[in-house]
Amino acid sequence: MADTRRSVTSVTKAVIPVAGLGTRFLPATKSTPKEMLPIVDKPAIQYVVEEAVSAGLEDVLMITGRSKRSIEDHFDRAYELEEALRAKDDIERLNAVRESSELAQLHYVRQGEPRGLGHAVLCGAAHVGDEPFAVLLGDDLIGAREALLKRMIEVRQTYGGSVIALMEVEPEQVSLYGCAAIRATDETDVVTVTDLVEKPPADQAPSNWAIIGRYICDPAVFEVLGKTPPGRGGEIQLTDALRELAQRGPEEGGPVHGVLFRGQRYDTGNKVDYLRTVVEFACDRPDLAAEFLPWLRGFVAERGLDVRE
Repeated sequence: MADTRRSVTSVTKAVIPVAGLGTRFLPATKSTPKEMLPIVDKPAIQYVVEEAVSAGLEDVLMITGRSKRSIEDHFDRAYELEEALRAKDDIERLNAVRESSELAQLHYVRQGEPRGLGHAVLCGAAHVGDEPFAVLLGDDLIGAREALLKRMIEVRQTYGGSVIALMEVEPEQVSLYGCAAIRATDETDVVTVTDLVEKPPADQAPSNWAIIGRYICDPAVFEVLGKTPPGRGGEIQLTDALRELAQRGPEEGGPVHGVLFRGQRYDTGNKVDYLRTVVEFACDRPDLAAEFLPWLRGFVAERGLDVRE
């Protein structure tokens, strides 16, 4: 193992692309970033930052775009609001408001034009430098009890290169994701990635293991992204850059490994899954479940739907 490892520099930085237009949630996202849509009473993006921090990544760079100023405001201090809550002696809400501004060291870089996830990641090159880093997509929320990101960092420390999170999906869903060709390792939850295909037709997918929105990238990805031509959809795809790194040895920024994730993932990128996420999070809240769950059962029964506890 030791002779195949690249430098095991610690992963301390996270890049979170938030420049997307959120067109699937129009008109709500006409002036409100999709990342600021609430999951009960907390915007989705805060859960993502909390996940990064829980994995030890307290240096967080957000790749923003136009109309995303409210994200920066959310993670900034709100002195007038804090003073008003303090005057009312509303300590619980005061602490909740302060929490987001004290989570991490937040930095921001603007992506001038929407040229794809790969281009968004490339915008972080100056901040990240020659270090491995995490990429977290805001559409994917990982269950708070999962330790996916920590496990991915461990795999990077063991094998070097880059690490992607993979989740098995139904064959009819593979065309919605980047999919991986994989080879087993001695660890049951770790595979070697031999190829990657962005959103393949179902009959051309190399497997049913799809990339979900968590990555640990070797800094060599920046060099590859800088010369990667636009791919599917006319965008620079991170998948294409990782595909090249998967063919490289450890001295050139490779290889690529995958962590097989079988835990709880919430996809907030479409309306139905967003609604499911809100309901599940509400049901898990001790302060809400006692009142919300009986109402939900009654509502479902009233509509004549078959639901099991």
